[in-house]
Amino acid sequence: MRPTIRLTAGRLSAEILPTLGGGVARFDLDRRGRRIEVFRAWPETGTDDPNQLGLYVLLPWSNRISGPGFNFGDSFYPLAPNFPGESCPIHGDGWISPWSISSWDGGRLRLERQENEIGPYRYGSGLEYLLDTQGMLIRLQVTNHAPMPLPYGLGFHPWFPRSRETRLLAPASAFWLENAFHLPTDRVPNTSYPELDFSSFRSLPDTWINNCFVDWNGSATIVWPDRGLALDVQADWPLRHYILYSPAGQSPFFCFEPVSHAVDAHHLPPGPQNHGLMILKPGASLAAQCRFDVREMESELRPES
Repeated sequence: MRPTIRLTAGRLSAEILPTLGGGVARFDLDRRGRRIEVFRAWPETGTDDPNQLGLYVLLPWSNRISGPGFNFGDSFYPLAPNFPGESCPIHGDGWISPWSISSWDGGRLRLERQENEIGPYRYGSGLEYLLDTQGMLIRLQVTNHAPMPLPYGLGFHPWFPRSRETRLLAPASAFWLENAFHLPTDRVPNTSYPELDFSSFRSLPDTWINNCFVDWNGSATIVWPDRGLALDVQADWPLRHYILYSPAGQSPFFCFEPVSHAVDAHHLPPGPQNHGLMILKPGASLAAQCRFDVREMESELRPES
């Protein structure tokens, strides 16, 4: 089993995997000696698959880039698929790479990757976890080491337990429909699909969902009345999109991913910066942070009207 770094603060604990994308193996609340999962826990026997973790980070972009690469400026930059079973390059390479431990002290862990290369991207990165008695703060930073400007993005990809009682509050103005290849087709207002309007607490849909929501204010709340648990999510700029993913109503998990840009923003007109990607000149950096605060609930949420 891969070794983990354990962080503790009061009744909260987390286990981090530096060798597997710097990802989170567990994030738990201790309730009278019983571990309550905040993020979905990795398998008891461990894993080499980042998609079985509780969270991983996304850089130097989030989600899929279509085609054999992308155009930027006057150049075409080839980019190959980077994960088994995926026809598109996905999530960059931070989530599938080992990270080095820079410092570790109780509830604080700093990881780094000095030099990284995927397609045209050459970059350095830093990742920090800070656990306190209220929750966990995660900071992520990327610095462009390539000799030319390139569009960069960041994001966080947590996996959460899902039950029939799970509710989500995450106001946004619109979201992208997707095609069979999980690439965006049309941007539509949330009011066109009331079942996907999370401006008030709403259950997750019973069918497949894998959509990128835009114009998010960075605040969200997830509640599990049946588990007596709530989680407040607070993401800072530039994380003004989120991706909501779950295969079906019977799925034991769902993903709520604060990200900086739309899926396939490298190809969306009129240009990548219009959909959240940031153009970094050589030597420039982009940083983001997201906080996950844990609350215990004394009463169940009122039923939906």
